[in-house]
Amino acid sequence: MFKLLLVEDDATLYQEIKERLTGWSYEVFGVTDFSNVMQDFTDVKPDLVIIDIQLPKFDGFHWCRMIRSHSNVPILFLSSRDHPSDMVMSMQLGADDFVQKPFHFDVLIAKIQAILRRVYNYNTEQVQFKTWNGAAVEYQKNTVTTEAGSIELTKNEILILRELIGQKNKIVTREALIKSLWDDERFVSDNTLTVNVNRLRKKLDELSLGQYIETKVGQGYIAVEEAQPL
Repeated sequence: MFKLLLVEDDATLYQEIKERLTGWSYEVFGVTDFSNVMQDFTDVKPDLVIIDIQLPKFDGFHWCRMIRSHSNVPILFLSSRDHPSDMVMSMQLGADDFVQKPFHFDVLIAKIQAILRRVYNYNTEQVQFKTWNGAAVEYQKNTVTTEAGSIELTKNEILILRELIGQKNKIVTREALIKSLWDDERFVSDNTLTVNVNRLRKKLDELSLGQYIETKVGQGYIAVEEAQPL
């Protein structure tokens, strides 16, 4: 799960953006003290900073300079001002992109995904193998293997399992799962998601793993990871 630091002093806008981004499975943190944004930056260690230009105490440009003096973490600027000089300044300071308010959320999420994809290469095949409850999950082969044998999953099933394992022991909402699959260029309806999860669980039952995919009624699903003995 990517961690995002949202430096936005408009409480209503901050909450709206946070809720929408959380639905896309991002972990969003705010600022506790606008006179010391660097403290929150140090504490959170974000993968991406989204920062407004107009802020209390010091503007976004100031904090961009401060962040750039310590880190190359990607920075996305938000601004209600329409001066071309703002965009030029943000790029000169090392920002990765710029979104002008008011904006459509789809534009914001597209820019966030593009930055994360470019910087962290998360959409490639870097992560190919995970262990989960003693099983070897190979994402590129679509297989789950234990001492009891091996099963092969469909593309959607392995994508669902990957999303759940990536946030093991945490609830992954149905909306987040659907959007995750949709973002991978597959349209998945709510009913299709249910069918795929049920099929996934049934296949995992062959390896006595189906019990570890738990349904949270009205919320989503959890991939439970039991503590392994030392």
